[in-house]
Amino acid sequence: MKVIGIVAEYNPFHDGHRYQIDKVKELFPLSVIVVALSSHYTLRGEMSVLSKWDKTIISLKNRVDIVLEIPFVFSNQSADLFSYAAIRMLSEFGVDTIVFGSESADKEFLIANAKIQIDNPQFDSLVKRYMSEGANYPSSLAKAIKDLCGEAVKEPNDILAVSYIKEILRNNYDMEIMPIKRTNGYLDISLDDDIVSASNIRNRLRSGENVDRYVGYDASIYLRKIDYELFFNLIKYKIISERESLLKYNLVNEGLENRIYEACVVSNSFDELVENIKTKRYTYNKINRILINIFTGFTKEMASKFRELEYIRVLGLSKRGKRYFSSIKKEVKLPVISKFEKYDMLSFELQVTMLYSLIVKSQSLPLEEIKNHTIIFDEDDI
Repeated sequence: MKVIGIVAEYNPFHDGHRYQIDKVKELFPLSVIVVALSSHYTLRGEMSVLSKWDKTIISLKNRVDIVLEIPFVFSNQSADLFSYAAIRMLSEFGVDTIVFGSESADKEFLIANAKIQIDNPQFDSLVKRYMSEGANYPSSLAKAIKDLCGEAVKEPNDILAVSYIKEILRNNYDMEIMPIKRTNGYLDISLDDDIVSASNIRNRLRSGENVDRYVGYDASIYLRKIDYELFFNLIKYKIISERESLLKYNLVNEGLENRIYEACVVSNSFDELVENIKTKRYTYNKINRILINIFTGFTKEMASKFRELEYIRVLGLSKRGKRYFSSIKKEVKLPVISKFEKYDMLSFELQVTMLYSLIVKSQSLPLEEIKNHTIIFDEDDI
């Protein structure tokens, strides 16, 4: 039996994700699918348009067997930290094959890019050189890889895939790597095909469009509206009231705190705030993550404290997933939890969920964070 791992955000779950799961089931009909899932905040520094419990239900309805939560302290981080948590959890659960969407679907090319970042002694010095010349980190990374490899990955899903592969190689995890060709591009925010990207769907949601065609009824009924006006006002309040202490927040480098404050004073919306902070050195994703850190109170001290996974939280199990988990749970080295317990990392998860609930106007989510146990899904209920 194959145990397939997928790293996902499902923001929102859409037909492209169904295609990926269907492809796995076509290739490996008797496989167990384990998904490492970011919860209410994502790698790109955004709030999810689906709650983590809704994402879990949707995943299980679409033939995922086990859903594991990537905690906030790793999900709202760089690709490498995000990948550390996701791949570590999947490894602990006995995953033997990682499946991911890829623009190139060129396994050897992706592995070559990953190996250069791990093994080539010139790599770090080249990255530092390009950054000293004013390039941001992703651009410096790409330039250094191109110098050493002849060509660097350019597309966002390929870049993320390289982070997964680096984590697998660094830790000698016994996992195969299986890219699946993406059916669309991440930047296709206005494309109108049958399958479009999550970015495209989020863009349509912000414009008030109906997106049922792209996500399907089983996901559309759970979609939540992000109140960006409220989000902006709360961030603005924190920036103004904590002007002298903004440097304490994770990813806020010296000098940037002044730019954030000055941008806050002249901005009239969240999008304006991001644009006014933007420089060549800082990507949009990094600015978004910084603002989420300020909003949630995630400090550099906390980032230092939460460098390692404390536990693995199982959000959902199918009947097949439950049987599989029973067979391997004694081999999992980290504590596995099915409900809210007294871990510092989980207590902070409750805090960020409470703040998320304000923005999506859902009073029940904080209580669900405390009361909910692992969702056990019976496929006969579909």
